[in-house]
Amino acid sequence: QVQLVESGGGLVQAGGSLRLSCAASGRTFSSYAMGWFRQAPGKEREFVAAIRWSGGSTYYADSVKGRFTISRDNAKNTVYLQMNSLKPEDTAVYYCAARDENKGGSYYYPVWYDYWGQGTQVTVSS
Repeated sequence: QVQLVESGGGLVQAGGSLRLSCAASGRTFSSYAMGWFRQAPGKEREFVAAIRWSGGSTYYADSVKGRFTISRDNAKNTVYLQMNSLKPEDTAVYYCAARDENKGGSYYYPVWYDYWGQGTQVTVSS
C-alpha cells in the first residue's frame, strides 16, 4: 500500500507561482509513475502532468504545457509540480496519484492509477 500526501496548495494571484509537493510512503514504492490531476467544481477530473520513475520522461496536458513543470526526487519519495503563470482557470483541487510504471495502460487517465492523495486546493484569483 502506498500513501500519498499533497501539500503546497493555497491562494495566489493570477500570474503568480505555486509549488505543490506529494510525499509518498508505505510498504512498497518501486517503479511507480507519478501523476497530477485536478478537478474543478462542475468539471471532470483532468490530467495535468505525469513523470516516470527515472524522471527522464514527462507528460503534460496542453492546457499547462510551458507553464507547469513536474519533477521528482526518488531519494525523498517526493514528486513536485511547479506552477508558473497561473490563471484563474487553474483553480481546482489538485490530486497526486501513483501507478505501476510497467503495467501498461495510460498515464493520462485516472482509471489507470492505483493510489491517490486526498487533494490540495489551489485557488487563483483575478
